[in-house]
Amino acid sequence: MFKKVLIANRGEIALRIIRACRELGIHTVAVHSTADASALHVRFADEAVCIGSPPSRESYLHVPALLSAAEITQADAIHPGYGFLSENADFAEICKTCKIHFIGPKPEVIRLMGNKVHAREAAKVSGLPLLPGSSGVIKNIEEAEQLAKQIGFPVILKASAGGGGRGMKIVRAPEALSKALATASAEAVAAFGNGDMYLERYVERPRHIEIQIVADEHGNIVHLGERECSVQRRHQKLIEESPSCALSPKLREKMGEVSVKAMREIGYNSLGTIEYLLDEGGEFYFMEMNTRVQVEHPVTEQVTGVDLVKTQLLMSSGQKLKLTQKDVHFRGAALECRVNAEDAVTFAPSPGKITAYSAPGGPGVRVDTAAYENYTVLPYYDSLLAKLIAYGEDRPTTIARMKRALSEYVIRGVRTNIPFHRAALLEEDFVAGRYDTRFVERMQDSELGIQRLKRAIEEMP
Repeated sequence: MFKKVLIANRGEIALRIIRACRELGIHTVAVHSTADASALHVRFADEAVCIGSPPSRESYLHVPALLSAAEITQADAIHPGYGFLSENADFAEICKTCKIHFIGPKPEVIRLMGNKVHAREAAKVSGLPLLPGSSGVIKNIEEAEQLAKQIGFPVILKASAGGGGRGMKIVRAPEALSKALATASAEAVAAFGNGDMYLERYVERPRHIEIQIVADEHGNIVHLGERECSVQRRHQKLIEESPSCALSPKLREKMGEVSVKAMREIGYNSLGTIEYLLDEGGEFYFMEMNTRVQVEHPVTEQVTGVDLVKTQLLMSSGQKLKLTQKDVHFRGAALECRVNAEDAVTFAPSPGKITAYSAPGGPGVRVDTAAYENYTVLPYYDSLLAKLIAYGEDRPTTIARMKRALSEYVIRGVRTNIPFHRAALLEEDFVAGRYDTRFVERMQDSELGIQRLKRAIEEMP
């Protein structure tokens, strides 16, 4: 087992990793920018090292500073969390060269699955179903036009190195393709330094389903079921749940089996999530893979009883996975609402100081957060304040608990999207479990949805 783990991250995920390490008897090192000096992950870690000024590129993305901190504190492993350098194959490779264990998959696997075009090719070889699309990077507009004509409109353009909805454009007509390709490629260059694009058929009303994979260094692999992430805005997830109302036991088993088979084919060796689009006919298609712990991992922990972060640490240290697929059992239902410091109507970020803070509690309620009274929400980083998780013996109970928890949550001084969540949980389509990735769009366009949101804002404690 590792003796000391440096956590190359901040906020609630850094705290989550610290807690898992503490239960395993592992010492922790927090790194922080000058702006994060009073952050909770800095207070709760055994040691802390300042690695630079507030901009991420000068601190949390600054590889030499991170490696220096690991060397100074004699950390034998680095946990990247999610975001920042968590899916950076070069960083994982540098850690390996420096004889510091990177808690994640092998660098070559991160590199393979991090490039969307290469990931599609690997998925195809390993038997995962794919939407019709380009076999590689689009070379020019002529190739894109010919391919789109073969597939049929609408199509979607995606950045090869992309994620989070950036460098992504839906094209519904031939005359719009040229401009969309140029715009998406330019966005991809700005966001990822890589303008390569690929194209595939666009599914109008898909559901976003992801399968949680757990794989050790010895070839043992299991899946821990699915999470549904269809409540999203501009490809940014807002509400996640497990199990999904869209999956029958038979479909769940099929998706899990093909996912495990694919991971065995590519030699995967860590936590990982395979993301799929599920169409209205019940067919699923590989979308991408995340080679790290997910923001929404708590819903899987709640329904399976498996501590994913502790499991990841144990597997990375070389221990064999104790779970077999027969040991995995799903109980009850779990929901996660991402509480962001942003306007509930416009979704504009709302940095500033939290002047009052009181988290909800009671049966079946969990809050993963690094926020507290007088905490300053910084403009340099993601607006995520907390992950509010509710769990119950069935979905109606879980929804009722989430409603209660949202009504108890007090955060003042900054705007939050709590009213959005309260309004969303009242939508008939959500309650009935018949929503898709355009749920938020329809909610915002609905007169009743707008009224519910206004009422939720007025009722904020």
